[in-house]
Amino acid sequence: MEEIVNKVAQSGLVTLNLEQFLPGQETYAGLDIAPFLFKGMILREKDFRAALPETDWSQYEGKQVAVYCSADAIIPMWAYMLLAVHLQQCKATAHHCTVGQLKEKLMLQHIAAFDISTYTDGRIVIKGCGDIPLSESAFLAISERLIPVVKSLMYGEPCSTVPVYKKR
Repeated sequence: MEEIVNKVAQSGLVTLNLEQFLPGQETYAGLDIAPFLFKGMILREKDFRAALPETDWSQYEGKQVAVYCSADAIIPMWAYMLLAVHLQQCKATAHHCTVGQLKEKLMLQHIAAFDISTYTDGRIVIKGCGDIPLSESAFLAISERLIPVVKSLMYGEPCSTVPVYKKR
């Protein structure tokens, strides 16, 4: 009986799963301004100022915080400044964006800080279909980081790849 040979394992391909760059849920949070709106439409300064000290700021402690408004309302600039004061007091970092946009921003920061030296002259496959949908920006960012150092870059799974780049 002939021995079964795993050609994928012998190929020297290294699979990189971009999901590893996703921020942990404990590192970020969202702060929606909509609950502070009067009748769901207007942010009144007096009411807003009174509500801020009553807010449980501990949930934002040390986190990256997406500040957004889920209602279709015009939010005055001073409101963001007041939120920044409270978020800074709990050592949080504020971002004006949705939670999804913040996750993408943090992921791109992780990719930018990733040590690519272990991939020098490697044959790298960026994992395709994963459990979590990833943004196009992540695939652009990892490609830009790896192309200068890898021998080849592919997309997909080791058993079925799409060639993307090959060093000449």
